[in-house]
Amino acid sequence: MNSHSSVHPQLADARRALRGNLIATGVFSGAVNLLMLTGPIFMLQIYDRVMSSQSVNTLVALSTLVAGLYLFMALIDGARTRVLVAMGHRFEQRLTRTAFDCALTEPSRTRPGGNPAAAIQDVEKIRSFLSGQGAGALFDLPWIPVYLGLVFAMHIWLGLVGVVGAVALIAIAIVTEIKVRAAACVQSEHAARRTRLAEASRRNAEMIRAMGMQSNLGRTWQDVNDLHLGASANAATTVGVSGSFTKVFRLALQSGVLAVAAYLAIHGQISAGSIVAASVIMSRGLQPIETLVGSWRSLVAARQAWAQLKTTLSGDEADHRISLPKAQKSLTVDGLIAAPPMATTAVLKGVGFDMKAGEALAVIGSTGSGKSTLARTLVGAWSAAKGNINLDGVPIDQYLPEELGPQIGFLPQDVELFDGTIAQNIARFDPEAKDEQVIAAAKAAGVHELIASFKDGYATSVGERGAALSGGQRQRVALARALYGNPFLVVLDEPNSNLDAVGEAALNHAIQAAKARGAIVIVIAHRASVLGSVDKILIMEEGRVGDFGPRAEVMERLRQRNQAAASVQTNHKTVKQTPQAEPADATLAAAAG
Repeated sequence: MNSHSSVHPQLADARRALRGNLIATGVFSGAVNLLMLTGPIFMLQIYDRVMSSQSVNTLVALSTLVAGLYLFMALIDGARTRVLVAMGHRFEQRLTRTAFDCALTEPSRTRPGGNPAAAIQDVEKIRSFLSGQGAGALFDLPWIPVYLGLVFAMHIWLGLVGVVGAVALIAIAIVTEIKVRAAACVQSEHAARRTRLAEASRRNAEMIRAMGMQSNLGRTWQDVNDLHLGASANAATTVGVSGSFTKVFRLALQSGVLAVAAYLAIHGQISAGSIVAASVIMSRGLQPIETLVGSWRSLVAARQAWAQLKTTLSGDEADHRISLPKAQKSLTVDGLIAAPPMATTAVLKGVGFDMKAGEALAVIGSTGSGKSTLARTLVGAWSAAKGNINLDGVPIDQYLPEELGPQIGFLPQDVELFDGTIAQNIARFDPEAKDEQVIAAAKAAGVHELIASFKDGYATSVGERGAALSGGQRQRVALARALYGNPFLVVLDEPNSNLDAVGEAALNHAIQAAKARGAIVIVIAHRASVLGSVDKILIMEEGRVGDFGPRAEVMERLRQRNQAAASVQTNHKTVKQTPQAEPADATLAAAAG
């Protein structure tokens, strides 16, 4: 995990925080590897000293010393394990919030090579490796030359056998790396596809059952899962076979060293105790390679996760923006060009308009004209390719996110609530929210009486995605959430799509109340019922502003346009009317009428 010039500050900070753990792990690993020599040295002393002298006192003294050393080694090894676990825990603890924030940015931006949605999983993979045996084996690898040196010190032929064995095991590890890396990439792609399919199916389970799609999607899931299992089995088989070869080869090498040592002892070139000692030292020296090969999948996964995490976070530099005063006067949109994430064609093509505090705007137009894209771009959910969105003359991207959010109220077209209470959802899960603020927002949305009628009132659990509430109830609670904290800019995307007459009346009252306190309200409308509450109308036509101005003037122009279209149709019945000569949708038709 090499350094990189564009490493995210939090990533660099997490890496710096691990240095103490890395040093401690290195020290403990050194102590453990030195203490691992206790067994071979003890065997050497038993054969060369105790057996020759027949001294029981020497045997007892050596046994007592060895027992103490083994106990000390157990304590040190346990401490190293705790440090490794703490290192992984600390890494995830420092980066999990950053990864979560990054995952939330996925709908608004993506970067080549990065995967914001997988940032949390990437952090978990790195933590899993750091806390596992593979990380410990990495710290043991530098001690292999030490063990080989000790074997060389016994006899050069024993050292040469050890070197040949080490080279062979390293070759197995390299082959494992090549094969597992390719298999892991394929497995990661299929796993991501499987996760997306499962999540999409779960979120649309009701529609799937209602339309009889369960069997078809089940077969699709099975095909995707089979591809994932095949790639996973391929990687597991490679690691398993390599691990088996490594283990068997190490055992065979241990026996080979034992045989060569015995041959040398027969010819008087080494002592009898060196036979067992050389075998044990060589086996221990090469064990980290065996452990690392067995953990190769987690090593590859951690390395890929680190590279992907650096790419994902590469552009998120430290936030040097300063605190700005709350907007109170105006909204100005100029030359706005924007498109949905991953789209290559702009949906908004130079949109511009201006609003003052206490005004409401209805955005109307045909399906696909860019209304929802405009709504998401205005609140900063999607990034603009070009153009400016200014609050009191200040571009919204100059505001700190934690300061811009409370100034914006957004009701999306597809309403979703989070698993929690009604009060938590209205308060945007603010742990410091006051009851009076929650109630004020509910009253502003005209939903206070409805909530009070529930058995548990504001403590009613809405369930996952608000499943415990009806569509209209969810929309009204979401409207209260949008109005919580009296935001300056309120953007409502089709807020009356699921409302009955009572709900629409409450919506119009909420718009009037927001205007009265000096807010700017923008309503994406498909029903003409909200037009009576707005001051201005903006007509979207193929991503551009078709008309904009005070409500009465725009409606008069629509009326004249409608009359002209009717006159043309009357005089030229055989001529097909062009799309521009007629109202774009039901809202336009109602306004023109």
